[in-house]
Amino acid sequence: MDIARLISVKQLVKSSSSNFKRADAVRWYAVSANGKGVNATKPHIEGVKDIIAVASGKGGVGKSTTAVNLAVALAKTCQLKVGLLDADVYGPSIPTMMKLNGKPEVNEDMKMIPIENYGVKCMSIGFLVGKDSPIVWRGPMVMSALEKLTKGVAWGTLDVLVVDMPPGTGDAQLSMSQRLQLSGALIVSTPQDVALLDARRGASMFRKVEVPILGLVENMSCFKCPHCGEKSYIFGCGGARKTADEMEMEFLGEIPLEVDVRVSSDEGTPIVVSAPDCGVSKAYNQIASNVVRRLAELAKEGQNRPKILL
Repeated sequence: MDIARLISVKQLVKSSSSNFKRADAVRWYAVSANGKGVNATKPHIEGVKDIIAVASGKGGVGKSTTAVNLAVALAKTCQLKVGLLDADVYGPSIPTMMKLNGKPEVNEDMKMIPIENYGVKCMSIGFLVGKDSPIVWRGPMVMSALEKLTKGVAWGTLDVLVVDMPPGTGDAQLSMSQRLQLSGALIVSTPQDVALLDARRGASMFRKVEVPILGLVENMSCFKCPHCGEKSYIFGCGGARKTADEMEMEFLGEIPLEVDVRVSSDEGTPIVVSAPDCGVSKAYNQIASNVVRRLAELAKEGQNRPKILL
């Protein structure tokens, strides 16, 4: 492999970071002044039909695990062409969870070529930095990196691009929501009240910038004892379903807390691949089917909206 064909992390952020402060200020003013997003005018990634954001209001709720298994389920069970973007710049985990390493090659158009596994094309900042190297970047460099990880990648033809968003509702989340033509957002939370408070904030942010909410997924809904099968509701029971009802979001499903999910993630073999017939895999596959249905519903709603010709 020609080393000149590999892209470095310095090249990733060098070309456009100086322009991002001014651009961000203009975009933020536009949203703040109008009180609305600009979804209709957002640039689209060539060849990508739908882009969905997997988000959470806080870290530690299993967002990345959900994003990985959702992407693989969409590819394997729903037979779609799927990409997975690791937008969690400060804590990239997709390379580990998808058992991928090495740097992406660059094509003739100077676009990075995604690395593929389990039928999913993947891109992550984790491919470009050392495994233990911290990402000590300020906002403009993060925005530049995210820009290159989305539009500087030769995704090819995709039915769905799943974006593993950074946790929270800060600069990166807002910029990704504004710069990409998101088809919808999937919110992940545990059942406990503290996590659900932040999940509400995350959903409100997407609504603020006019990104449709696909629904809410409850992760770690209960712990099922591997010996006796008894269920223990460690983080509470039914909190996400109740929150979905209160915020008029669809409840897409619940994922139990099981040791095999953690083991498969650490080993780089998603549970939907390592144990496709287990209860957790069936839950992920059902959520994937629900996401496909919601995307179809939202597309139909968009077609049925009245068009104003001037």
